[in-house]
Amino acid sequence: MARIVIASAAEESREKLSQLLASSGFAVFRCCASGSELRRTINECEDGIVVLMGALPDCKPDELQWDYGDRIQILLIGKPLVLESCETPEIFRLPLPLSSQALIGAVQMLNQLHQMRLPKRAGEEKETVEQAKQLLMKQHGITEAEAHRAMQQYAMNHGVKMADYAAQIIKLSKRIE
Repeated sequence: MARIVIASAAEESREKLSQLLASSGFAVFRCCASGSELRRTINECEDGIVVLMGALPDCKPDELQWDYGDRIQILLIGKPLVLESCETPEIFRLPLPLSSQALIGAVQMLNQLHQMRLPKRAGEEKETVEQAKQLLMKQHGITEAEAHRAMQQYAMNHGVKMADYAAQIIKLSKRIE
């Protein structure tokens, strides 16, 4: 499932959106109150869905799409004036007032689009990645998500495929044993 980031200048909006998504089975990665915080979060999580409630004074939705469009899906929720000021057609928009069903449906759709964009691993590669994650979890006492994130970060920073890095982890682990 895609990482979901909620961004809104209003704390009440962030809390309501987070609770609604959590009650519908979505895990919210982080809530952000400013554009700079949102950009740091996107850089940290690398990809996912951004639910943007209204406009942030230091961040325009179009700029987010231009800067991160290959990595994120954006759901802009706002009054008609806010939605009309957004020029990028790739940004999904929902007008206020907003029903819970419309929000959940939109996030489900964006999650499916996000999953379609991710590269798929074949059987052997998938098994290798899973085995390496299990080793990291056992050796370092971390969660599956943390192990995945660590492997993903290393692979991206060093320009290697995650499956190749996973194979290196397994090989090194066998040498140590």
